[in-house]
Amino acid sequence: MDLQLKDKVALVTAASTGLGLATARQLAREGAKVALCARTQADLDTAVAQIEGEGGQAVAFTTDLLDPDQISRLIEAVVAHYGRLDILITNAGGPPGGTFDTADTVAWENGFNLTLMSAVHLIKAALPHLRQSDAASILTITSVSVLKPIAGLLLSNVMRPAVAGLTRTLALELAPDNIRVNAILPGWTATDRVVHIFEDRAAKNNSSVEAEQRGIVQTIPLGRMADPAEFGRVATFLVSPAASYMTGVLLPVDGGSTI
Repeated sequence: MDLQLKDKVALVTAASTGLGLATARQLAREGAKVALCARTQADLDTAVAQIEGEGGQAVAFTTDLLDPDQISRLIEAVVAHYGRLDILITNAGGPPGGTFDTADTVAWENGFNLTLMSAVHLIKAALPHLRQSDAASILTITSVSVLKPIAGLLLSNVMRPAVAGLTRTLALELAPDNIRVNAILPGWTATDRVVHIFEDRAAKNNSSVEAEQRGIVQTIPLGRMADPAEFGRVATFLVSPAASYMTGVLLPVDGGSTI
């Protein structure tokens, strides 16, 4: 299937590793011109080299998604480099784990700003450019915690449903502009962040990372965690013109774990 992504310009945030990088790589394989951002330049350099080594086009910008001014500069830099913006994929490292008793006010504020407000600022800055595209698409990367809370991830459980609400509301508001807005809800995927979650659980439960992983896998009907590339392929389809009649969707990629 031709996803009609050749020469489309896509910005993927928090894309130096994990789900963001997997999505950026797949977009580039489909012919899109990709822009990446993250906080660490060395990681971005490695990611760009990986994409270019696979024959793709990529550019990267160091950006702290907690800073609205840096977000504005990021959008303008992408448009200055490529001349347009067709696709925005909002992604941010999840807030730290914890419970209601352990999360202090600072953690709540940082979780709100990182998970919800970074998406708000990115979309606001990108909209003038997306409105000029003939194939505009916004995708928010959230979590299956939108549908089912995950133990020990209080802030994610609270903030990510807000992103889902933003997504579905914007799908209505931006439909007259022919801008599609969807969310993708990853389940347990083999990323560094998930490894850290297992490490924290192992420390608390006096167990091992392997034991914590086995416990999770037993709850997934497909019997395994996802490879990031599997997530990237679904995300790439959802933002592509091939999915031109899909908007307002909250799409789980979770191996059936929320059935």
